[in-house]
Amino acid sequence: MTNKIPNSVIGAVSSVLAQYYYSHSTLNSLFMESGAPGNVPEGNCETKCSNWLRRCNDDPAVDPLQVLGQIIQKFMDQEPNDWNQKIGPGQERIRASLAKNQLAYQLNGFITLVGASPAAKSLAGYFKAGDFSSIEAEFDRAISQVDRDPHAAITAASAIIEALCKTYIERHGLEMPSKQTIGPLWKVVQQHLGLNVDPTLQDDQKRILQGLASIVDGVGAYRTHIGSAHGRGIEPPKVVPSEARLAVHASHTIVIFVMERWLGNRLAC
Repeated sequence: MTNKIPNSVIGAVSSVLAQYYYSHSTLNSLFMESGAPGNVPEGNCETKCSNWLRRCNDDPAVDPLQVLGQIIQKFMDQEPNDWNQKIGPGQERIRASLAKNQLAYQLNGFITLVGASPAAKSLAGYFKAGDFSSIEAEFDRAISQVDRDPHAAITAASAIIEALCKTYIERHGLEMPSKQTIGPLWKVVQQHLGLNVDPTLQDDQKRILQGLASIVDGVGAYRTHIGSAHGRGIEPPKVVPSEARLAVHASHTIVIFVMERWLGNRLAC
């Protein structure tokens, strides 16, 4: 799979974003924060978007599809509403353009091959490589959404735990649970990690591990209720930023713990 942004996608995204934001300063901030290279291009809003996306394709130090995903994330992850009728049609136009090129947009700014999951494309690779910095970046992205969209932040945190567990299970040739939700996945990983401890500390550490299991279940339940609400077309349960931030930080602790247990010896070599 090439990581270049197809010309038809550049055209669709540039047109949609220009009509939605219609602000040079907003677009400048959006592209720069997303990692688009170079100085601000000249031209109107649509021309600026197009030239900047093409520049991403031409820069060997940039992953164009990764930058594209971050650029369109805020627009694509919001719910269409009656206040701004450009959102729904714009999202569909971008999705259709991606689909024509065998690509798809996934929640939280992932561009993947049609039928692939974010975990299959990016997160699994990070875990297999022991790429702590990239995982930290994914959690930073989740935290950055807490105040604006706490539901999306929780969804991202849960997805990272699930991706870690699935990658761990596949990597070690373990039996994947029939129900591939966060709870059963974590149970397989926890058992295989061999969390037996010195008898002197067994009860103490058992309490901590039981607490971790509760955190995993809680994060998964958050995501389930939020996802179900969106799927039924009703207002999702209210989540305040402090609650979302707690879920994201708790997920981060679990993921880093498992990565250190799994990859610690290899990373130390």
